[in-house]
Amino acid sequence: MIYDFGVVGGGIAGVSAAYELAEHGSVLLLETENVMGYHATGRSAALFTRNFGGPVVRRINDASASFFAQPPSGFCDSPLLSARGCLTVASAGFEEELKPLLAMSQAGEIVCRIDPKEALERVPFLRPERVQGAVYEANVSDIDVASLHQGYIKGARMRGAEMLVKQGVLRISRDAGAWLIETANNSFRALHIINAAGAWADEIGALVGARSVGLVPKRRTGILIKAPNEIVCAKLPAIDFAGTDAYMKPDAGRLMVSPGDATPSGPMDAWADDMDIAVLADWIESETLIKVPKIEHSWAGLRSFVPDEAPVVGFDHGVPNFFWLAGQGGYGIMMAPVLAKLTADLCTKANSEISTEFAVALSPARFNSFAK
Repeated sequence: MIYDFGVVGGGIAGVSAAYELAEHGSVLLLETENVMGYHATGRSAALFTRNFGGPVVRRINDASASFFAQPPSGFCDSPLLSARGCLTVASAGFEEELKPLLAMSQAGEIVCRIDPKEALERVPFLRPERVQGAVYEANVSDIDVASLHQGYIKGARMRGAEMLVKQGVLRISRDAGAWLIETANNSFRALHIINAAGAWADEIGALVGARSVGLVPKRRTGILIKAPNEIVCAKLPAIDFAGTDAYMKPDAGRLMVSPGDATPSGPMDAWADDMDIAVLADWIESETLIKVPKIEHSWAGLRSFVPDEAPVVGFDHGVPNFFWLAGQGGYGIMMAPVLAKLTADLCTKANSEISTEFAVALSPARFNSFAK
């Protein structure tokens, strides 16, 4: 059998693309690991907000909002979003860092300045002397990442997509007008390849002779700690710390904390570095009133970026029928509905509002290495 579309990667990018493409042709998805979404997708504690990322990312988030608010009938059993809110606090000397965030405020997504007293009421374990300024964004929501991912998998299969695990791609070559995709024990043929391999996307590109898009996987560390006994985690907002990339977020009755690190890495099954964990624990005790006698869980995930930190979505300039869906950085969950629809539109040459707005901005051709 020759599939119309061979998707490489079972994270949120791959399964969402398979879902959209399955309405237009036969789809095969290949995932290296034993389960879908094992790497970045399975290690994400995603929030949804329109006021996050660069200009292009914010436009994509805005365009994705309607899907999250009202997913297709039967897609999931419960809402994909739940109210959270986000508090950003600034210590002395970092008050100016709040201005760019305030400037992003827009109708329906209002970011407002609040006084330190109100900030401490919202998050009582912050150190009062460390809160010299604060802003609050009410419309930030938690994303049910597992339900989103599973919804796409279920929906893709219902539309006829075949999705296989333990199928790491070893070789790709041309065979009688189609792609021959070889794994350790199987071979498959497809007319188009959708490269949704996350941190491994440049490696998949190299298998077909495509030039690198400059993808750099970057490690982000996370830990879970116990919240103070008097704190009801469900009522807490997410918390950002101005002047740093660090953040805290309630997670199943615990606090998930990350330094927001972005350490360049090769593509791998990332793990948390012991020194990073120790530094993070010390930072928590200096910025908050929380004592950290025990780290309940730690992990790391890879977020992959290209130089301009916008995703890469489009056909390769030099390799026919090879499609990039990569470089989502830390925004892949939020952007998935639009990027998947854009992938299907470009692969089927549909002239839609999404392709009109984003095709050029996200094309691999924007990089010099793809210039004619």
